[in-house]
Amino acid sequence: MRIHFTGIAGAGMSAAALMMREAGHQVSGSDQDVFPPMSTYVEGLGFPFFRAFDPANLPRDLDVLVLGASAKLGGDDNPEVAEARRRGVRVTTFPELVGEATAGKLNTVVAGSFGKSTCTALLAHVLREAGCDAGWMIGAISPSLPDTGHWGAAPQVVLEGDEYIVGPSDHRSKFVLYHPRDVLLTSLVHDHVNVFPTFADYEAPFRELLRLLPADGLLVARDHPAIRAVAGEAACRIVWYDVGPCEGWCAEDVAFGDVTRFTLRSPGGGRLKLATTLLGAHNIENIVGVAAYVLERGLATEAQLARAVESFQGIRRRLDRLTAASRIPLVEGFGSSYEKARSAIEAMRLHYPARPLTVVFEPHTFSWRNREALPWYDTVFEGAARVLVVPPPSHGAASHQQSSFEEILARIERAGVPAAGVRTAEEATAALGGLAGDEVVLLLSSGPLLGLPDSLPPVFDQLYAEPAAA
Repeated sequence: MRIHFTGIAGAGMSAAALMMREAGHQVSGSDQDVFPPMSTYVEGLGFPFFRAFDPANLPRDLDVLVLGASAKLGGDDNPEVAEARRRGVRVTTFPELVGEATAGKLNTVVAGSFGKSTCTALLAHVLREAGCDAGWMIGAISPSLPDTGHWGAAPQVVLEGDEYIVGPSDHRSKFVLYHPRDVLLTSLVHDHVNVFPTFADYEAPFRELLRLLPADGLLVARDHPAIRAVAGEAACRIVWYDVGPCEGWCAEDVAFGDVTRFTLRSPGGGRLKLATTLLGAHNIENIVGVAAYVLERGLATEAQLARAVESFQGIRRRLDRLTAASRIPLVEGFGSSYEKARSAIEAMRLHYPARPLTVVFEPHTFSWRNREALPWYDTVFEGAARVLVVPPPSHGAASHQQSSFEEILARIERAGVPAAGVRTAEEATAALGGLAGDEVVLLLSSGPLLGLPDSLPPVFDQLYAEPAAA
C-alpha cells in the first residue's frame, strides 16, 4: 500500500510510519511548525517529507491517509484530508493502523501515566541484545535503538501504549486498539485533565485495557494502590514490582552515582547485580519493571539483561546532559505532566544535592495549561531555587479552560518559589548569563522551549567553561 502520514513529525506517527515501511509499504508524510528533535529526526528517515500541508503532497495512487491527533493539524479541515476524502481514500489514525497491522502478533503494551517511553525503549533494547528481532513502536528517540519504529521478524512486538484519546471524534484510548497479549503497567496517576476530568474517567481506559488480556497473558504491574484497584480487571497472571520491598520484584542496596548500582531481587529471593547510567530513582523503578517482565517471560538470560541495562543510554529529552565543557550542568528533561516533572526535579536534587537548581519550564501540554491543573503548581517545583517560565502555547486554547501566563506565574510565586517569565530565547539566555558557577539548570518541557535545548549548550560551554588545568 501507499500510505501518507499527515502530521508525520508526531512521535507516534513517525514510529508507525517506520513500522509500515519495514512491513513493505510505501510511506510519505507532511508536517509544519515542528521542532527538534523530532523534526530533524524525521528529515533523516529517507522517505518523502513535506514541510507544509498541501493536496499536491499526496501520491496519485494513495491507498490510506493517516491523520495525527494534534489540534494544530486542523482535523477534517486539513487540506490533505479534504483531498483524500474527495478522492475516496480511506482516512484513519496511527493507533488504528498499528492495531490492524499487529493483530496477529504477540503484542506487549507498555502503559502508564509515566515511564512508558523509557520502559518500551529499554525492553526493545534488551530483546535486541538477547538476539530477538522483535518489533517496536516508541514515542521517543533512544540512542540505543536504530529507530523509533521497527517491524521485526519475530512474533513479539513492544508497543508504547498511550492512554490519550485517538482523536476529537474518537474518544477511545489509543492503547485499547493494540490487541495486548501482555501488559507492563508502570503507573496510574491523574493526567490529561482536558479529556479525563476526573480520576475515574482517567482510570476507565486502563480497566478496559486490562480486560483485553487473554487468560495466557501476563500483567506486570507496579505495586501501587491505584494499580491494585484496577488490576482485578485482568483475567491472567499478575506479577508485581516496585523499587522498595514488595511481594514481587524489587531493588535493594541502591547506590546512586554517575553509574548507579543496585541489586534486583526476585520474588523467590534470587539476586542479580545491575548497573545503569540513567539518572533518578524513577529510572531504577523502570529497570525493575522491565527486568521483571523479561525474566518472567524468559525473553533473556540474567547475563543478557545485565549487559543490556548497563549499555542502555535512555531516551532523548529524559535527563540528557547537553553541555560538554560547562561546569554548570545543563540538563534537558521531559515535563509533559506533573509526575514527569517531579521525577526530573527529584532526580536533579538526588544527583546534584548541593547545587541550587534553576528550572526553565514551558507549560506545553493541555494538562499544564488547563485551569483545573493550577494546583499542580503548588508543589511541582519543590526543591528548585527559581523557575523561569515560558508562555503557554495558544494552539487548541479554545478547546478547554486555558490558564493565562499571569495565572501560572502567580501560582508558582504563591507556592514560595521565585518565578519569572521569559518570552524569548534572548530573555532566557540573559537570565541565565550571570550564574555563580555552582548551579545546575534543568530545561523542562514537552515542546520547543524557545529552541533553548539547541541554543543554550554552546553558550554555557563558553560562559562557564571549566578552567584549564595548571
